Amino acid sequence: MKLDLFYEIDVPRPWPGEFPENERRAEQESYAEALEQIQLADKLGFNTIWLVEHHFREGRSHCSAPEVVHGALSQITENIRLGFGVCLMPHGFTPPVRVAEKVATVDVLSKGRVEWGTGRSTPMEQTAFGVDREQSRAMAEDAIKSVVNFWENEYAEWHSEYYDFPKRLVCPKPYQDPHPAPWMAATSDGSAEIAGRQGMGLLSFAIMQPLSRMQKQINQYRAAAANPEPITRVANNRVAAYTLVHLMDDENQADEHRVWESVWWWYQNLAEFTLEWEFPHFGQEQKDAYFPFLKKNAEGDFDPRDFNKQDMIIVGTPDQCMEKIQHYADIGVDQLLCYVQFGFLPHKSVMRTIELLGKEIIPELEKRGHQVNATVTGK
Repeated sequence: MKLDLFYEIDVPRPWPGEFPENERRAEQESYAEALEQIQLADKLGFNTIWLVEHHFREGRSHCSAPEVVHGALSQITENIRLGFGVCLMPHGFTPPVRVAEKVATVDVLSKGRVEWGTGRSTPMEQTAFGVDREQSRAMAEDAIKSVVNFWENEYAEWHSEYYDFPKRLVCPKPYQDPHPAPWMAATSDGSAEIAGRQGMGLLSFAIMQPLSRMQKQINQYRAAAANPEPITRVANNRVAAYTLVHLMDDENQADEHRVWESVWWWYQNLAEFTLEWEFPHFGQEQKDAYFPFLKKNAEGDFDPRDFNKQDMIIVGTPDQCMEKIQHYADIGVDQLLCYVQFGFLPHKSVMRTIELLGKEIIPELEKRGHQVNATVTGK
């Protein structure tokens, strides 16, 4: 197992003072702190930093242009890989040729450190960009294939039901040959199976499901990945999962760090968003599985410590967290994406979390036989 970091750039309300000056200040502070945190992780042997692409996600995610942040990171880090977690692929979000250009540019600037995650997003974002949800899966697959086509051919064109692009020299080309490893965000069993069959890495999460459910999803992914029909020439059989992570020298520091308040805010925000924007589009199986959980969380009727007891999040001392992390390794997670900047956590406590992960957890993983260091897979 490798340890990664996962960032959405949380900017929780209340923002002090009046809009817009203090919203801007809060965003600026979150970005500055994230860059400092990631630079520390780079020095401590973390594998990949993943940045989301989300739009209009008030408080929860103010990271709408990950390629810009990755461009900055390519110049202030040396070893850590730069993960797009994810590029929104249906054509309404960004023309595929622009995805090819921006991802390749980061790969060139970082000398081959890019991991290319792909996804379809949620109805809230899709409707704002005019994306047809019913066709979003087919559009995303078409876009992925066209991006790879632009990377692998000096002069390339693309003509499909969804995208018509004339013959042009699309540049730059990626540093990695033939291109960065592809991943697919998957939140359902069916999506995990598609990712495995298409030879793409699986990006999953433990935020709203017990590890037993995640293990079922991973097993389906592995079964499909055993006989893939890759849609790119870079086959990627890896599982990455993200969850909230906070380490403390002493668990009595939880109140000082506002840990449970931050977890509570994060889960309630997610539950409210999911009920409003995603739940109406769930299949019946998903509705039956998630509705009681979502309704309870949206109403604030839950104890965030329960998530920690079930290992859905990882909070505690290094020894406590190591055992939780081992449970993720046991179910087949190859890369644990540690969501460390969330809610109201003080910057100093996030830096300490990263330090403890780097100095205590990574060496312990190595003792247990895990290969944890980042590797550059350039030409």
